[in-house]
Amino acid sequence: MEDHSTHGPNHDDGKDKGSSRRDFLKNLGLVGVGAATGAAALYSGHIFEAKKEASGQSKILLTQDGKLVEVDSLEIKARSKSGLDLLQSHGREGIPGKRWVMVIDLSHCRNARQCVSACQDAHHLKPEQYHMNTLQMKDSPDTAPYHMPKNCQHCDNPPCVAVCPVDATYKRPDGIVLIDNERCIGCRFCMAACPYSARIFNWLTPKDAEKDKDLVYNVELNVPQKLGTISKCLFSADRCREGKLPYCVSACPNGVYYFGDENEDAVTNGTTKETVRLSKLLRDNGGYQLMAELGTKPRVYYLPPKNRLFPFEEAKDNQPEKV
Repeated sequence: MEDHSTHGPNHDDGKDKGSSRRDFLKNLGLVGVGAATGAAALYSGHIFEAKKEASGQSKILLTQDGKLVEVDSLEIKARSKSGLDLLQSHGREGIPGKRWVMVIDLSHCRNARQCVSACQDAHHLKPEQYHMNTLQMKDSPDTAPYHMPKNCQHCDNPPCVAVCPVDATYKRPDGIVLIDNERCIGCRFCMAACPYSARIFNWLTPKDAEKDKDLVYNVELNVPQKLGTISKCLFSADRCREGKLPYCVSACPNGVYYFGDENEDAVTNGTTKETVRLSKLLRDNGGYQLMAELGTKPRVYYLPPKNRLFPFEEAKDNQPEKV
């Protein structure tokens, strides 16, 4: 009878194992060390370094497309962090020790819309796309109308984050909610979940797609914009990192916006540059949050439109900006 034992004196364990591994990689469509390394690029940007282990010890790794692959440990090569990696890691970590917050004083809004324009310019948005918009509001038939800027509320209990299936939208420790368009699959679950209608979808080729094609994607600025993905207000996370006020806050000529750090209980007015106590500002002026009853815990507060500086005027197409 023929002996099929793998432990006979003429059997080469190393050779058979090597052939088995090569057959495995061929079945996966991987050819050579370089291809194997590419297939083993890790989900979420984790970096694995090659360990000096004897050939034959394999590792199970997760590829970017969600497949488990088995690769010889000696074929795993360290991947250096690129500019994209650094921007992505900064974008996920946020700014230590900070809890960013915005206050919008409705009594000061004259619908100049310079906040809207500054935001669109910074994030390379088309004229019909808004991260920040101003709405005409009227609380009841017997009350006077007023203008209300509205952006993403950067909730502490964000429903958009809960429904995202690929971790593209996430909440940072410093309070900012961002979208990673390198991960976004355009399912629009987050749009459906957001009670503030604060998100937009890039249905068409973005405004500066050709001009921006060679830029490294910055998740804190969400530029370049990407066809088929979600975009929204970012609390100007890139400006926060530089110690500057958000684009909309700096652009407003009428002192509508305050922005600052809840941990320090301090916010700064974008027009007057005056820094005040957040708690006192809210307490003395009856500050409130939009739809707080939903339990979303917004990080944007509003001061009611009392003692208004300007009379209400209907917004019109091509209306000149007012200061």
